[in-house]
Amino acid sequence: MSKTSIKTKRVFRSGFLNFIRNKTVSMSSLAILTVTLLIIGIFFFFRGIFDYSLIQIKNKVDIKIYFKLDATDNQINDVLQKMQNLPEVASTSLITSEEALIDFQNKHANDPVTLEALKQIEGNPFAAVLTVIAKDTNSYESISNTLNDASGFLGDDYNSIDKINYFELKPTIDRLNNIIKWVNAAGYWITVVFIIISSLIIFNTIRLSIFIFKEEISVMKLVGASNMYIRGPFLVESSIYALISTILAMILFLPITYWVAQKTIVFFSGLDIFKYYLDNFFSLFVLLLVVSFVLSSISSLLAIRKYLRI
Repeated sequence: MSKTSIKTKRVFRSGFLNFIRNKTVSMSSLAILTVTLLIIGIFFFFRGIFDYSLIQIKNKVDIKIYFKLDATDNQINDVLQKMQNLPEVASTSLITSEEALIDFQNKHANDPVTLEALKQIEGNPFAAVLTVIAKDTNSYESISNTLNDASGFLGDDYNSIDKINYFELKPTIDRLNNIIKWVNAAGYWITVVFIIISSLIIFNTIRLSIFIFKEEISVMKLVGASNMYIRGPFLVESSIYALISTILAMILFLPITYWVAQKTIVFFSGLDIFKYYLDNFFSLFVLLLVVSFVLSSISSLLAIRKYLRI
């Protein structure tokens, strides 16, 4: 067996022994790191809830193009085709005047007075309506400007349009865009601040663990052990913290998300937090594992640095 493999084996063995021997400190480090991961995981779920809510809101925001009563089928289809060809448009749906009439009659099937009043009107009083949904809320203004008569995009077909409801919805769309920007910025800074605080707590906890071995580190340094060889066991110990705390956090999220899902599925308009957890299990596990490994490893390297100076 080569010297390198022997050293590597010793490093891993020392790391496991350090973890087992210092049960109190190890349990404290695991507890703090697990709580940190739970809070980071909560942010992960909040982000999922927020994204789901945004999708629901975005689906309710659209541009409606109301055609004139005398608009021909050719004019309506031309406008529909042109809108479908716009790169900013995600989808379109057309309600013809006949469909609008039938829909109105179905909604007021139990209202004979309204239906009788409708019969008194000659012809169909409902015009066709084209609903346009953008790929991004920021694109609605661009689409609206494209529909403007001055742009010339619709050509003569513009004369078939009665009105476009974008400007009625513009304040709502602007507020939605501002909320998206604010939440993204706030979420980023909250996460950064919390990671810094967590890093300091974990650093101090691991430093306590390393303090126990300060004399052993000094002896190893005096007999010529390399810095990397001395750091090795503590990095192995940090990796154990990271793996176990991640597994603990994922196990705890199982009953937590199940309970939350039972209480909030109606409130969140059908979003099942437990199903979201299961669907994103691997992504969340990797995220928490990477975060815990980085936090514990950096904390270990910083904490041991002062004891490597003799």
